[in-house]
Amino acid sequence: MFKRDIKWQWWHRFKICSAHNNYSILSSDIQHQNLISLLQSCDQIPQTAQIHGLMVRTGLDRIPFPLSKLLAQVSMQDVNYADSIFKEIKSPNLYQFNTMLRAHSVAGDPRNGLLLFNRMRAENHAQDFVFDQFTFVSVLKSCSRLLGVRAGLGVHVVVLKSGFDLVLNVMNALLHFYCVCGRIEGARQLFDEMRSIKDMVSWNTLMGGYLCVTEYALVVDLFKLLCRDNIGVSVTTILSVVSAAGKLGNVSLGENVHVFCFKVGFLSNLNVVAALISMYGKHSHMHSARRIFDENGVKRDVVLWNCLIDGYARTGLLEEALELLRLMKDHSVKPNSSTMAGLLSACSASGALAIGEYVHDYVEEQQLPLDAVLGTAVIDMYAKSGLLGKAIDVFDKLESKDVKSWTAMISGCGVNGEADEAITLFRRMEEEGIVPNEVTFLTVLNACSHGGLVREGLSCLRRMVGMYKLKPKIEHYGCMIDLLGRAGLLEEAYELIKGLPVERDATAWRALLGACRVHGNVELAERVREELEGIHENHPADQLSVAGAYAVAGIVSDRRYELESAKKEVGYSKIDLGLTF
Repeated sequence: MFKRDIKWQWWHRFKICSAHNNYSILSSDIQHQNLISLLQSCDQIPQTAQIHGLMVRTGLDRIPFPLSKLLAQVSMQDVNYADSIFKEIKSPNLYQFNTMLRAHSVAGDPRNGLLLFNRMRAENHAQDFVFDQFTFVSVLKSCSRLLGVRAGLGVHVVVLKSGFDLVLNVMNALLHFYCVCGRIEGARQLFDEMRSIKDMVSWNTLMGGYLCVTEYALVVDLFKLLCRDNIGVSVTTILSVVSAAGKLGNVSLGENVHVFCFKVGFLSNLNVVAALISMYGKHSHMHSARRIFDENGVKRDVVLWNCLIDGYARTGLLEEALELLRLMKDHSVKPNSSTMAGLLSACSASGALAIGEYVHDYVEEQQLPLDAVLGTAVIDMYAKSGLLGKAIDVFDKLESKDVKSWTAMISGCGVNGEADEAITLFRRMEEEGIVPNEVTFLTVLNACSHGGLVREGLSCLRRMVGMYKLKPKIEHYGCMIDLLGRAGLLEEAYELIKGLPVERDATAWRALLGACRVHGNVELAERVREELEGIHENHPADQLSVAGAYAVAGIVSDRRYELESAKKEVGYSKIDLGLTF
């Protein structure tokens, strides 16, 4: 409070002096020190703007040092306001350029940072100032956010020409750029060239890059190198290797990392504990996950509870997950949408309707906000359980609907035989400005397929490519082939497969083969079977489909010897309606 009083006493004196044009009675050093102190105390633009106005009146805006401090403060609050100040500076110095570079690297449009860097390069040739490490770190951050490979490669060239290839911060920023853009070979080459200057950030960045491109074994290899050379590890390192162990399904590796964490004292870190619990849960080792949860001395937050509940739910132990939900209440830990969404997803997958309804009632009892994530999970659970009316009720109550919410509702209508309602929802979604994604179009095409809506399906595929510039995958074409096949347009479906712009696989051919069986088209069924054999995707069930086509056509098949060895796998589905609590 004392420091604040001193600041605003000076602020009062500042205004009086400026009003009488007597600001010169304050020494230059005191002016600058007090100005910086005032700027740092401003947490809103109107306050900063008042100081800016007084600086203009007193001429301080023409002095580089206080102007630079003003620019730095404004750039953290409003980048557009900072731009307006920067444009009035006739010959910006390096600090001022770097301030704006940093601001644009974290602002809404990082492209402005690249434009500013190009201006700096022009100024660099015209004036006698050179870049520093902060210049390159900021512009590389902009390149990373934009995934601008070409721009980043250009910056790399400038780094080498400027002699900053031995500056650790710059090289780590370059390493991050290569990893984010998926140029993992370039990242590894750069990492190897860094040799003795690389630090723990360098190792963690490359490990994170390998995780992004699913090279999990290479993450483990890097971890082994760290341990072998006694370089030391950080929490980020442990999180990367635990994640890799989970993806690889290597429980033994996960257990070794667990022991390592115990030895070096990382089990006091909540993030590490959560990662280990999640890893054991993915491998269905719930006994180990529960032991870490129960024995760990750290204060258990909602994230740890979520990890354990999710593990039980993934393993199919839904009653144990519900018991944890009750324990959370006893420990005064309030669940969040992630807790409930994970449980509801497990209920959808296993058909446990009674537990799903219990969880929904619990959400309402605890008055948890029904956000887009939680609402989508509830919608999906009811729709997959056949209770479309309840799913629609929840959907209508959602205040905030994202593309996943709409997609779940469209999918629910489709799988419950309401193809026309699915199309209507899709049109409503577009009218409300929600941009559909590939999954949305897949659910719409699937609904059209089951509802026999050929015209709507073709229109949907055209909109996907023409309006939204999305590239259909084999699953989208599979739905179209199934749609044409159900409508009896078998030759059209055959030609569609032959002309696919993506590599053909067994999914599309089998969809057509099923349609041949329904319509008794023996000739086409034989052609499709040959295509499947040609791509080495023949299956015993294919022979049954061909035989079915012969049967529908009333023709006796001469392939009895093949049918005798063909056995179709038994399929089943279930919805649990009878659980009580």
